Amino acid sequence: MAGCASAPATEATVAPNANLVVQGIPPIPQSLAERVQRYNDFRGHGFADWHPTRREMLVLHRAETDATAQLWRAAAPGAALERLTAEPDPVAEASWEPREGRYIVFARGRGGNEATQLYRLDPATRQATLLTDPDQRHDPIGWLHGASKLVYGAVPLDRTADGGKRAAIDTTLWLMDPLSPEGRRQIAVLPGAGWFGGAISHDDRTLAITRYVSATESEAWLVDLASGERRRVLPAPGETLKASHFPVAFRPDGSGLLFLSDRAGEFRELMLLSLADGRITRLTSQIPWDVSGVAPSEDGRWIAFQANVEGRDELRLLDGRTLKELALPPLPAGSIGSAAFDRRGDELAFSTNSAQGPSRLHSLRLAGGAVADWTTPHVPPGLDVSRFGEAEIVRWTSFDGRTISGLLHRPPARFSGPRPVLIQIHGGPEGQATVGFMGRYNYLLQELGVAIVQPNVRGSSGFGKTFLSLDDGYKREDSVKDIGALLDWIATQPGLDASRVLVAGGSYGGYMTLASAVHYGERIAGAVDDVGISHFVTFLQNTESYRRDLRRAEYGDERDPAMRAFLDRISPLTNAAMIRKPLFVVQGLNDPRVPYTEAEQIVAQVRANGTPVWYLRAENEGHGFQRKENADWRFYAFVRFAEQVLLGR
Repeated sequence: MAGCASAPATEATVAPNANLVVQGIPPIPQSLAERVQRYNDFRGHGFADWHPTRREMLVLHRAETDATAQLWRAAAPGAALERLTAEPDPVAEASWEPREGRYIVFARGRGGNEATQLYRLDPATRQATLLTDPDQRHDPIGWLHGASKLVYGAVPLDRTADGGKRAAIDTTLWLMDPLSPEGRRQIAVLPGAGWFGGAISHDDRTLAITRYVSATESEAWLVDLASGERRRVLPAPGETLKASHFPVAFRPDGSGLLFLSDRAGEFRELMLLSLADGRITRLTSQIPWDVSGVAPSEDGRWIAFQANVEGRDELRLLDGRTLKELALPPLPAGSIGSAAFDRRGDELAFSTNSAQGPSRLHSLRLAGGAVADWTTPHVPPGLDVSRFGEAEIVRWTSFDGRTISGLLHRPPARFSGPRPVLIQIHGGPEGQATVGFMGRYNYLLQELGVAIVQPNVRGSSGFGKTFLSLDDGYKREDSVKDIGALLDWIATQPGLDASRVLVAGGSYGGYMTLASAVHYGERIAGAVDDVGISHFVTFLQNTESYRRDLRRAEYGDERDPAMRAFLDRISPLTNAAMIRKPLFVVQGLNDPRVPYTEAEQIVAQVRANGTPVWYLRAENEGHGFQRKENADWRFYAFVRFAEQVLLGR
């Protein structure tokens, strides 16, 4: 621990654990940790997979004794969960061997490095066996329908390259029997790193896969699983259309491919491509919002999907034969998360979360419409989450007359007078502030009376492809101006205090936070930057090579002299002398996306200018804190920072 001042002997404090490097942060009183503690232990559940032959689920959940989310088995609705893994690092995703459920394949990185490896788990012995090459990053794509073989993609990591960087990256597709991983077969080598997801045809001959170019452009390709030959089907050869295309599933008879695309308008629709003649049928054109997820049944009878309606995901259902929308029975309140049919296609698993609680799992039987609750999230004793208020959508006019929206969370009415404000900016930049549970940030609302605004500045997803591209390249700072317009709007609101505003954000939201501190330093009280970009050129040079070209498509290519000069000019590091309000920077040492050097250079420069900076770095984290002990201490420090700059404590 470096730079943490000693505390008065009479006041107990909470020391950071050995993996946290602490600089400039005052001691955390034990009394603060005790006040915050019950808001630090909400524990929901995520869906991983259905068992192929039994009515049971694989569930992702962090138990009280765990630091991260692990894998569990739910044998029936409401049944006690059975633990399957107990590791320091979180399980990212998992699936049963699809024919008999003999074993589980799950994905996991180490220490936040995102170098995802695949493991085979024996559910009886709990023994996990590494299946993949640790010098590469792996993406499970899908199981064959007629055999227990898995298709996955792999990209090399920078640590295996001469000089630690790669000029070019390829994605290798593999076919593997997890019981005999040494016999894996190479399917194809695809140029670039933007290949992911997709679907396997029911005859196991063809893989449909996405080639991601940018947030507004992607392609659908078909890969022959025997020969490795590939061909682009969306956009069709010769078609010059620039749009997003995400293959979802083949029709069971092989006649068509379901895909998501915004090729027909502003929003992503569910569409069907005829593989015989290339004809495209729009299936959800009546919905003026993005279709955000699709879950077809294995037999093709049903197609469940989610529509993102101003940040709230709603569940919809199509008849798989007529492709017409069907009515659903009443469902539990909340925004829909993941959804998946069981192997028979009779029951749909889905998750919900809301302002009143974290994610919980349900299922819907299509015959009869019965809904079952599978899990109940943990809420700390003494908290009545039913009283937590819903977010309201607010709108303001930006510098160019465009309407920008966001979510406003108001504290309880017992807090009188204009309230201090936290502006919490999402990452991406093509992320979105969505309605749902605020987790530990409910402490600020319920106990400190701080209002929280989550803006969806230009460049956010969910509002159409034109809006999504409004911050690209040389338009980057237009999104920062949307925050300036938000500060103007806050000043017009009687219930909000424009003199007490804290700006915070993670990843790209961290850049936005630093840029707001540069441009609006006289209008904010402080800033909290989590894993944020401080200089676009150094970021592009040092991010993992498998991400670099994909990020250049968003931010601009630093190899172009004019763009390089622009990126240098707008970067917060270049303008660090203008950051004069207190700054708190949080970083994971193993971050492959925004390397820790982005944090350290802005910390050093702002400090050199005489501005107070708190710095917290976790040696066993990556792009954001996932381990509970680290996230808890970070939040204690966040609360102390907020109390200091907003409440004068």
